[in-house]
Amino acid sequence: MPQTLGKAFNRNFLGNSPAWYKFTILAFLVLNPILLSTVGSVVTGWILIVEFIFTLAMALKCYPLPAGGLLAIEAVVLGLTNAETVYHEVAHNLPVILLLMFMVAGIYFMKELLHFTFTKILMNVQSKVKLALLFCISGAVLSAFLDALTVTAVIIAVSYGFYDLYHRYASGKGRDHEHDCRIDSGVDDCHRNDLDEFRGFLRNLMMHGAVGTALGGVCTLVGEPQNLLIGHEVGWHFAEFFIRVAPVSLPVLAVGLYTCYWLEKKKFMGYGFEIPENVLRILREQSEEDDRKRSKRQKAALIIQGIVAVLLVFSLALHVAEVGVVGLMIIILLTSFTGVTEEHQIGKAFEEALPFTALLVVFFAVVAVIHDQHLFTPIIHHALAMQGKMQLIAFYIANGVLSAISDNVFVATVYITEAKQALAAGIITKEQLDLLAVAINTGTNIPSVATPNGQAAFLFLLTSALAPLIRLSYGQMVKLAFPYTVTMSLTGLIATILFL
Repeated sequence: MPQTLGKAFNRNFLGNSPAWYKFTILAFLVLNPILLSTVGSVVTGWILIVEFIFTLAMALKCYPLPAGGLLAIEAVVLGLTNAETVYHEVAHNLPVILLLMFMVAGIYFMKELLHFTFTKILMNVQSKVKLALLFCISGAVLSAFLDALTVTAVIIAVSYGFYDLYHRYASGKGRDHEHDCRIDSGVDDCHRNDLDEFRGFLRNLMMHGAVGTALGGVCTLVGEPQNLLIGHEVGWHFAEFFIRVAPVSLPVLAVGLYTCYWLEKKKFMGYGFEIPENVLRILREQSEEDDRKRSKRQKAALIIQGIVAVLLVFSLALHVAEVGVVGLMIIILLTSFTGVTEEHQIGKAFEEALPFTALLVVFFAVVAVIHDQHLFTPIIHHALAMQGKMQLIAFYIANGVLSAISDNVFVATVYITEAKQALAAGIITKEQLDLLAVAINTGTNIPSVATPNGQAAFLFLLTSALAPLIRLSYGQMVKLAFPYTVTMSLTGLIATILFL
């Protein structure tokens, strides 16, 4: 009986995570108190950061919140920080939390409009090069004003619907029949080549769209969670943020779009897949049928969503209120005028953002450890001791490397907080802080496209139901992102040197 109960505890601990991962986290939890009593709080704090970054890097094995949260709780218990400091960090970054809670949920109620837009793009553009550019540009524009994670979710939903539709046709199933599109055993042999080509086509579009969210996300205050955090620390509103970052973000945007064009034109590094004619015919027929069947209520809802989308853009541009408050306004308007009145309907909108919101609070607990133990002070002072362009280059590269292997929100939180403290201590001027804020923002946003760990939208794509269907593995994502990583990161570095 004790052995059986022990096995039950083992199975429950971190759920379906691999046994080696569970053992590693337990080893961390046991090791930290020993380290604290032997090598001191500073070394233990550094090791805690490495452990936390490990949980981020292993996000595909276990969502970082449970394991990372255990480490954060232990840090408070061991006295590496305290509950008051954690609360102070959370309160100080309330605008970011409100963004995640309300803006992402608000955009959830615009999904029909976004789905309609991307469907029309796919159906009416014949050239793969133009289609790739449109997906990349659409992802960039939407992410500049909305949320990269939600935009990616919309693109995933559209692509999943297209894949399921053709997979049903290739398997001889109707739209109303039960069907599992994960299983290829029922696909007719005559359709297998088209299905493989269609998978490659969707892989290309998903990566172009995901990179587009990074290109647009770096440009504006609301494009990524860390942008809002950085803007809050230095006192920039929407328009000022765009202008300050533009000398780096706009050259990167231009080079990113050209990279998209070149990859499809040259069919390089896994790009260049075309949509088979038979697949396009099936999808177009279904789209036309959906247009014919769209009810008056559905059309009215699309009109309302379009009007609210315009209102959202102007509200953000004029900074009529904190971004999260604007998001709450969007929720109220869209639910009021599109017939969403049931509690369970509204509740679904918060499912996507709240896990990441909780994880962000854990980030702030780790940041509290960094503050209380002054862990980053020597590194920041070394970078701040550099003069002129070398200082900006050091910040850009350091943020870029760390963001590519861990998480850009975490890295940006640490660096902008330390830079702000340097201003308070009189080490740097406000003008230097503004330049460093640009370097931190672009450094965390641009090179982080290298791996799924760096961008929340990329990780969301990798862990989605669509990824295994279109054969989009971790390695595939790194390979497909590599050309963008090189061209965009180098452009950002050169722009930092030349224009800041």
